[in-house]
Amino acid sequence: MTCGHCEKAVTRAVQALDGQATVTIDRTEGRVQVDSEQPWQALAQAILDEGYAVTAPPAAG
Repeated sequence: MTCGHCEKAVTRAVQALDGQATVTIDRTEGRVQVDSEQPWQALAQAILDEGYAVTAPPAAG
């Protein structure tokens, strides 16, 4: 992700699944944090469908 358009595209994709989701994007790190009740896999697929790479979330500890 390199621009505001990218941020908006990812945010829209996530919020299409969960309108109450909170999306926090750090462009310099290339990271997206999503707080949502939706399954991780569904959120990841929505982001992938927008053309962005997705890696597994950090393990809960």
